[in-house]
Amino acid sequence: MIAYIDAHKERFGVEPICEQLPIAPSTYYAAKSRPPSARTVRDEGLKPEIQRVHRDNFGVYGARKVWVQLGREGIPAARCTVERLMSGLGLKGVRRGAFKITTTSDGSALRPADLVERDFRASRPNQLWVADITYVATWSGFVYVAFVTDVFSRRIVGWQVSRSLRSDLALDALEMALWARGKNTEGLVHHSDRGSQYLSIRYSERLAEAGAVASVGSRGDSYDNALAETINRALQDGSDPAKGALEEHRRRRVRHPGMDRLVQQPAAARTDRRHPAGRIRNALLDGVRRDGYSRTHRTESPLNPGRFKRDPVDPFVRSKIEGTTNPCL
Repeated sequence: MIAYIDAHKERFGVEPICEQLPIAPSTYYAAKSRPPSARTVRDEGLKPEIQRVHRDNFGVYGARKVWVQLGREGIPAARCTVERLMSGLGLKGVRRGAFKITTTSDGSALRPADLVERDFRASRPNQLWVADITYVATWSGFVYVAFVTDVFSRRIVGWQVSRSLRSDLALDALEMALWARGKNTEGLVHHSDRGSQYLSIRYSERLAEAGAVASVGSRGDSYDNALAETINRALQDGSDPAKGALEEHRRRRVRHPGMDRLVQQPAAARTDRRHPAGRIRNALLDGVRRDGYSRTHRTESPLNPGRFKRDPVDPFVRSKIEGTTNPCL
């Protein structure tokens, strides 16, 4: 309201405007004379730093990376503050991945009115259908999916998959829906977005032949076709193999033999030197343990058959006492 009063006070005056708005003149004058808050001062100091970090990194950093870089430079700032200021400055990072455009509309073309007004309720079948086009990741790449949903039963009555966004994609889905529901479509309301497929002459003529009435939402507003958008989300999240089974398949797939030459092979184990572990490895290679008995085979029972006990008498001394041959020799 302060900005509105500033824009019109030269024409109408402050007091007449305040009489029509829920604000007192004293509140307006107090807001104009009040010094800037600590948050405003802090924001004004952070904006040049955020612009500098974003510019020095070729304009590809998003809010998270800008926030991390400010922390490295010793400039304390909350991540939410960086996001808010970058949004106000019109700065954003670069996103990876291709963006699929499924709706191409002509702003100057005539189109049907919105007969639904975001009221996705139906009292009987074939009263209201919603249609939309989305893209889904498959084993062979991205494909486009057109579907028609009956609002009463929330059932997809028609669908079609294609690699192109021609009018045949949406028209085939409509033909499947009309075939599945028979000819009882008189007075049907068909709601969609402003995609060129749904506003084409062929599609409009087919709806007129079936006795259906076309309804189109506003431009760039997903809420006007919210019921169809929920199907889009389910197709992309629940049936997207790139996020589930496809990644698991890529991790478990067998490498082609021809790919081995592109991968650096590990160095062969050296057999010309003994293990650096020293005593244990050397004893194993010699075939003789440190206590004098063979590692590979045992020709006589051990002197101490206990599992966790060792003979405290040295083997050389025991051989002298018992008059036997020293097993260490």
